[in-house]
Amino acid sequence: KLETTHKRAEEELRKHREHLEEVVEERTAELEKTNEQLKKEITDRKKAEERLKQTITELERSNKELEQFAYMASHDLQEPLRMVTSYVQLLEQRYKDKLDSDANEFIAYAVDGAGRMQSMINDLLDYSRVGTTGNTFEKTDFASALSQAIINLHGAIEESGAVITKKNLPTIKADESQFIQLFQNLIDNATKFRGKEPPRIHVTSRKKKKEWLFSVQDNGIGIDSQYAERIFVIFQRLHNREKYSGTGIGLAICKRIAERHGGRIWVESEPEKGSTFFFTIPKKGGK
Repeated sequence: KLETTHKRAEEELRKHREHLEEVVEERTAELEKTNEQLKKEITDRKKAEERLKQTITELERSNKELEQFAYMASHDLQEPLRMVTSYVQLLEQRYKDKLDSDANEFIAYAVDGAGRMQSMINDLLDYSRVGTTGNTFEKTDFASALSQAIINLHGAIEESGAVITKKNLPTIKADESQFIQLFQNLIDNATKFRGKEPPRIHVTSRKKKKEWLFSVQDNGIGIDSQYAERIFVIFQRLHNREKYSGTGIGLAICKRIAERHGGRIWVESEPEKGSTFFFTIPKKGGK
C-alpha cells in the first residue's frame, strides 16, 4: 500500500513537472514572440524617426531656399518696377489732360497697379527678412518699441482718431526692430479695420510661469472665429481691396516674428465686437 501511494505521488509529480515544462515552453515562446515584436517595433520606430529627421531637414532646407528666393525675387524686382512706375506716373502727369477719358482711365489703372505691386514687393521683402536678416536679441524696452511704432503710424493714427494706451510692458531680450514692426502691423490693422467709433487700442502684457503673454486689444469690426487661423497665412485677405487696402502679408510677418522668438500668435474675436491679438515670448529661447 505504501509502495502504491509512493508510485502515485511520483506519477502526480511527473505530471505536474511535465505541465510546468509545457507552461514554461509556452511562456518562453510567448516571450520570444513578444520580444521579436518589440524588436520590430523598435526598428520600425527608429526608421520612422530617421525618416522624420530627414523630412524635417528637407523642410528646413526648403524653407531657407524659399526665404532666399523670396528675398532675391523681391529685391531684383525693385529696380524694373521703379522704372515702370516712374514712366507710368510721367505719362499721367504729362498727358492727363491731352488724352480722352478712356486713356486717362487706363493710365490711372496702371499707376494704381504699379503702386500696389510696389507695396506687395516691399511687404514680401519684410516677410523674407524676418528669418534671414534679423538682429541679435538684445534687452528691449517694449514700451519704447510701441512708442516708435506709434510714431511710424502718426498719419494713420491721426486720420482715424485712434487712442492708444499701454500697461505693464516689460524689458526683455528680443529683436527690437521686429517688435516695432509687429506692433506697427497690429495697430495699423486696428486703425484700418475700425468700426463706427474711433479706434481704441490697448496694449498690455503679463508675466506667466514660462513666458510673457502680450495682448493688443481693439474695438474694430472683428472677424468670425472660422478665419482666426487663415488671417496669419501670407497673402490671405478677408476683404476686397476697394474697401480695405493692404497686401495680406502684415499678420503673416507678425507670425514669423513671434515664431522666430520661440513664441506664437493668435486672435480672439467676434464680428462687430473687436479683436484681441495675443502673442507670447518665452523667458528663455528664441530661434
